[in-house]
Amino acid sequence: MRLRALLDTDALGLRLLGGEDELERGVRGVMTTDLRDPSRYLSGGELVLTGLAWRRDAADSEPFVRILAQAGVAAVAAGTAELGDVPDDLVVACARHRLPLFAVHESVAFATITEHVVRQVSGERAGDLAAVVDRHRRMMTSGPAGGGPEVVLDLLGSDLDLRAWVLSPTGRLIAGSKAAGPSLPADVCARLAAEQLAASRTGRRGPYRVTQGQTTYSLFPVRGSGRSAPASHDVRETVLSDWVLAVEADAGDWAEERLDLLHGVTQLIAVERDRRDAARTVRRRLAQEVLELVQTGAAPAEIAARLRVAAPVLLPGLGAAPHWQVVVAHVDWDGGEVDGGPVAQALLEEILVDPGATGPEHSDRIAVAHTGDEAVALVPLPAVTGEHDGPGTGILADALLASVRDPLTAGLDGDGRLTLGVSAAVHSAEGLRGALEEARHARRVAAARQGRVCAAGHQELASHVLLLPFVPDDVRRAFTARLLDPLRDYDRRHRAELIPTLEAFLDCDGSWTRCASRLHLHVNTLRYRVGRIEQLTGRDLSRLEDKLDFFLALRMS
Repeated sequence: MRLRALLDTDALGLRLLGGEDELERGVRGVMTTDLRDPSRYLSGGELVLTGLAWRRDAADSEPFVRILAQAGVAAVAAGTAELGDVPDDLVVACARHRLPLFAVHESVAFATITEHVVRQVSGERAGDLAAVVDRHRRMMTSGPAGGGPEVVLDLLGSDLDLRAWVLSPTGRLIAGSKAAGPSLPADVCARLAAEQLAASRTGRRGPYRVTQGQTTYSLFPVRGSGRSAPASHDVRETVLSDWVLAVEADAGDWAEERLDLLHGVTQLIAVERDRRDAARTVRRRLAQEVLELVQTGAAPAEIAARLRVAAPVLLPGLGAAPHWQVVVAHVDWDGGEVDGGPVAQALLEEILVDPGATGPEHSDRIAVAHTGDEAVALVPLPAVTGEHDGPGTGILADALLASVRDPLTAGLDGDGRLTLGVSAAVHSAEGLRGALEEARHARRVAAARQGRVCAAGHQELASHVLLLPFVPDDVRRAFTARLLDPLRDYDRRHRAELIPTLEAFLDCDGSWTRCASRLHLHVNTLRYRVGRIEQLTGRDLSRLEDKLDFFLALRMS
């Protein structure tokens, strides 16, 4: 937009004090400043709003205006609330440097002018935000850590009216802009993460566009700024640990400048990601030391001493020694040319965060080591004092699986597998070696199952379920076919529902009344169906052995 258009907008309260010949200048953005030298934050084309707090005497105007002119700003708009009027020395300095000067009425807020300009300069908003992003990059790289991903997302909201979120590879919400409003629903987050992982595996350059309901999202991968990939880089080394920037917009018709801008935003977020990854170094080292002590058969006293060091790091302020759980993860890629250990380590650090929690800081309680293709997590659980002085619920394999199965299956994309094993909680160093072996054994049970992402917990190691995965496939097929195929064939021909009846009968422990009630049948009808099952299979459902055979056949089918 042109300066003349600003002057013609009465609601902005602008009065021209000089530079009438320059009113055809284009305005590319707005900057509010009271710094004596704001040059590092200027990229050219801005309308500079100032309350004149930088001016202590008349001599200050000349250097201030010279800096603005050299930076190529479009004009200056000075507020009158501070001094009552715009000083003559500023008018003279602006005239000398041919810089248009406006006075802003004291009743008009700078925010009103800023909002108007940002909304009007729709064709060049990307250029305006580029200056803001560049300023933020300099602030983050030359000073202390910024305010996290939220700061950058808020810039997207305020300067481009874009609602945006940062998601983990499992679909956990890490950050969202204020403009984004309520958090994305968990199912939407999971779907977006899955789409991003699947698209990344194809090697396509982002953004990836996804339509969820009536809303279109554009997905930009966020890769660690320190992980510049060589030409030989295999995408499988990082795809399961990359964050994603989800923007509620269709980027298909965006100009190249705006796309470049959004890629720059992902680089800013990656800086914060790298800082938080670096903070995990201490926790990883603690886990590695404990794992080495456990695997080499060190004395319990030595392991206990190391755990005492780890506890305050992972659970600061905890009075009593915690209980511990061990979680083991294994990532296998077809061909074996990709090292699965670091991938599994990064995944565990993400997976073990409460999926309902926002922000990465919750991972501060997790220490993960890796050896070979295996990652081992040492997870502290605060001790719960009570009658049995036992730990709380802790981590459940089913809950882990439910929160990550869909997105990670897309990321594994037909040539990889993730298997997880979870131990019971232990309360001493003596129990840690057993917990590690228990988690590893549970992981082997999970590996024997079908699916790209599988998990098993310690509860299953005391059940017949432990034995089923290790029955050879040909034996499983022959056993289930002999018992169940006659029933399936009969159901197919007569729609008799013998298989569902058998499942319900066994689930009700052979109780005729409870089973008939569950199936909404008369008891005589149930007796007829059970009789037909026995006739077709030659088995007797009043015998424990035959009940057990049917139970196992159903489980293995």
